[in-house]
Amino acid sequence: MNNADTAWVLVATALVLLMTPALAFFYGGLVRSKNALNTMMMSFASLGFVGLAWALAGYSLAFDGEAPLFGGLGRALMRGVDLAAHGTIPHVLFFSYQGTFAIITAALISGAIVERMRFAPYLVFITLWSLLVYAPLAHWVWGGGWLARLGALDFAGGTVVHVNAAAAAAVAAWTLGPRKDYARQAILPHNVPFTLLGAGLLWFGWFGFNAGSALAANASAALAFTNTLLAPIGTLAAWTLLDLFRGGKATAIGAATAIVVGLVAVTPAAGYVGPMASICLGAVAAFPSYFALLWRARTRLDDSLDVVAAHGVGGTVGALLTGVLARKIWNGTADGLLFGNPRQLAVQAIAVAVTIGFSAVMTWGILTAISALIPLRASEREQGLGQDVVQHGEEAYGHGEGAILVLPESAPEAAPSGAIALDGAS
Repeated sequence: MNNADTAWVLVATALVLLMTPALAFFYGGLVRSKNALNTMMMSFASLGFVGLAWALAGYSLAFDGEAPLFGGLGRALMRGVDLAAHGTIPHVLFFSYQGTFAIITAALISGAIVERMRFAPYLVFITLWSLLVYAPLAHWVWGGGWLARLGALDFAGGTVVHVNAAAAAAVAAWTLGPRKDYARQAILPHNVPFTLLGAGLLWFGWFGFNAGSALAANASAALAFTNTLLAPIGTLAAWTLLDLFRGGKATAIGAATAIVVGLVAVTPAAGYVGPMASICLGAVAAFPSYFALLWRARTRLDDSLDVVAAHGVGGTVGALLTGVLARKIWNGTADGLLFGNPRQLAVQAIAVAVTIGFSAVMTWGILTAISALIPLRASEREQGLGQDVVQHGEEAYGHGEGAILVLPESAPEAAPSGAIALDGAS
């Protein structure tokens, strides 16, 4: 083991863990105030339920053995996950670092289904999804599975994390249907500074996400760190110019979204491309994500916080451009299309297509099974009241006026003196 490598991955693990609360602020600011706590809780809940699933079986399914399709259960309940070396770091640290990836990947999906999915079935969904979808894909790419053997390049999770989560988000949004107010009234962010704070903290944590994936304090980590700085710079500049040319105003929501898109796009490429290539990659990624977001708003797909446009399109562009821009002088592994290896682009396209198909089918199956037992969707009245009060019995912004009592529609007369009965139009 190497003490410097261990120290760096310890820091990187903490940075990636920070990304889940950062995501809570990013998403929480984008919804209406009556759903802010529920939206943030969807991220925080992943820390508990997906983290527990990872310790019980998820890690084993992802990293036990090198079978082409599935990991084994030899590491279930953390058997053999001890202080022995895993590469140059302790095995327990590798387990912890990879667990933070599983947690935030599941949390990303919530952005497509906020303001209308009931909390209890959501907990069941992300727990099962982390075991049945995330863990197998992580095994295919990082655990010695068939995509790794094919030669797919994914340094820190373009396919495993972002394309995977976006495919699941699209299916989940379609399965639940649109919010009751979708396309009937403006649904505006309630706290843009929260979203900017979340974007900034995500960028900070992403240095651990990408550079930590080198699993060592070495030149590869330095390259990934630098590319994680540069790619969002390119995206932010391009997105701001798009905003200015299209509407004459550079929006804060656009800036926050651009940062995330740039980070997503560089994730698969971080350790494989040069610094100038990462700036170009970030700038190019701005265009398809920007116009995908505009297109989605004109459809009936209520992807509430545009997970597909940011993570799906951004992740796909990044994964494919990795197959174009990768260069062996930087990564020591493989060249891309521009440097005489067209096969790499084909392999990257296969990895993206397989990820989308597997994640979409499995997500639909999991949601269908859960919906056979308990309702997934909040009623229109519950959506009107807001998920904070209905699902958690709390408000994000209390005004010192006492608790809100939610009464059955059939019995408003049952309210005690001084209580307020709310209806679905509230």
